[in-house]
Amino acid sequence: MRKSRRYYRRRNKTPLLAILIIVFALAVVTGSKIASGNALDHSQTDSSYGAQTADHSSEAADTARLTRQADVAAGMKIDEYKGVAVYSNGADYMSSHGLSYSKDGYYYGYKWQCVEFVKRFYYEIYHHEMPDGAGNAKYFFNPMLAQGKLNEQRGLVQYVNGGNEKPREGDLLVFNEGSYGHVAIICGVADEWIEVIQQNSEVPREKYSLVYKDGTYTISGDRDPAGWLRASSS
Repeated sequence: MRKSRRYYRRRNKTPLLAILIIVFALAVVTGSKIASGNALDHSQTDSSYGAQTADHSSEAADTARLTRQADVAAGMKIDEYKGVAVYSNGADYMSSHGLSYSKDGYYYGYKWQCVEFVKRFYYEIYHHEMPDGAGNAKYFFNPMLAQGKLNEQRGLVQYVNGGNEKPREGDLLVFNEGSYGHVAIICGVADEWIEVIQQNSEVPREKYSLVYKDGTYTISGDRDPAGWLRASSS
């Protein structure tokens, strides 16, 4: 009986060892598949991520190129358009840093508010002096004026947003929302968007949607402009 018992035990060790070997082999195979799958997934993720990075590379480059005003001391140049500099107004958008004048005494406005930039731009590029250069940005647009008529306060032709005139590069874009409004210069125009350059905003450049429908042109974005002004010589 003892001899038989030893044989019985040896017989049971063999399948147990086989089972352990099979389990180990399955674990190796499974681990290999998982590693292979992870490698594949990682490769696909890298490709997808790379594609997304590629898709947004120009946007990311633009974001990097556009220095945020709050990150730069007031009075430091952060951009320019047609040789006219855009300056930071610092972290406090409501602040001003004295009065700004041309070399020959034309008044631009408070340093470094949005109005100061657009008046300086129009003076340096178009040699344009506004008959009435005072007032907040929102008052650059006259809501009582008919389409394509002269805005006598600014000495510029006025076009309403949503009207029949397509915006052009160099136009002065006016936002009349809020207590003070905002003004910017259109520096790029395509079929479906415009780009503006501005002072005293989070970044010096922004893009807005441009929609042409039923003979009208509408600019829209985070804020919608009232319209744009244009120098007769532009």
